[in-house]
Amino acid sequence: MADDQRSALAKASKPPSQDFFATLITANHILHYHNVVDAFGHISARNPQDDRTFFLSKNVAPALVSGRDDIEEYYVADASPVNKDAPDGYKERFIHSEIYKKFKGVQSVVHGHPEVVLPFSISSIPLRPVFHMGGIMGAQCPIYDIQQHYKASDQLHSLLVTNEHLGAGLAAGFNPSTLVSKTTNLIRNFVTSQATAAPDFPPNPTVLMRGHGFTCIGGAVEEAVNRAVYTCTNARVQTTAMLMQGSYNVGLVGERFGGGEKETGPAKHEDIKYLNDREVKDSYTAIGAQSARPWKLWCAEVAASSLYNNELGSPPGA
Repeated sequence: MADDQRSALAKASKPPSQDFFATLITANHILHYHNVVDAFGHISARNPQDDRTFFLSKNVAPALVSGRDDIEEYYVADASPVNKDAPDGYKERFIHSEIYKKFKGVQSVVHGHPEVVLPFSISSIPLRPVFHMGGIMGAQCPIYDIQQHYKASDQLHSLLVTNEHLGAGLAAGFNPSTLVSKTTNLIRNFVTSQATAAPDFPPNPTVLMRGHGFTCIGGAVEEAVNRAVYTCTNARVQTTAMLMQGSYNVGLVGERFGGGEKETGPAKHEDIKYLNDREVKDSYTAIGAQSARPWKLWCAEVAASSLYNNELGSPPGA
């Protein structure tokens, strides 16, 4: 047996540490605290000891996840539970399994339905970074339209990702084979059989889901949480800016320079100032270097709330 194979088997035989599960539990609480998830939505983490499995909470509201017994282990291959006697879990665990299957560098996946993001999933207005913290979303957020991926065997067109082929279609959206237009974030069909091998970590770390919500990924749980929170913040800022800009463009607001008289006649049409590709990349780099700062704050926030209970204690870095 080769040394690397022996090493992999030895590593897989060891369960993840208590710190691993403490981090995942706290991540559930942070996402709820910041309105990324409510009673629905979930975060998973790939098994650091065996990349063939991942951990996801049982069918529990994220805010109520409190201990190791609330977390189940699933196979990446088909999203089936490692424990054959496990109770029914989240129906959308295929979101997580198919992303882990396609991208080896992804270590955590977040899926939620925040109201502030949903309008961008059903319109042609692209969700794009408008301030430096939004750079963590990626330059653009493609839209996964599940209607393009249903098969005759899918009895329910519920917009839920409940099997492997629907999950594979979503996973492909993180690395679409065609470029996404800068003027729209809508891709109606992802090519899932690409000629080139998928990268370990895809170029689009955030994908919207039509009429459903969004999914984002991270190289660690902390990064995935960071991305999810600031995706929502960026959506909120962008929405406010569009409302202000729209009112200005139709002449509802604005004053003449240097005077108190309101402008008359049509206003000059202006657009939102988005980050360019270089700014997105560099902002993401700068944010990543300071990722411990928000994580510590968010851990402290949920620890101070009586709603959340982490039986395993504070995660490392809190």
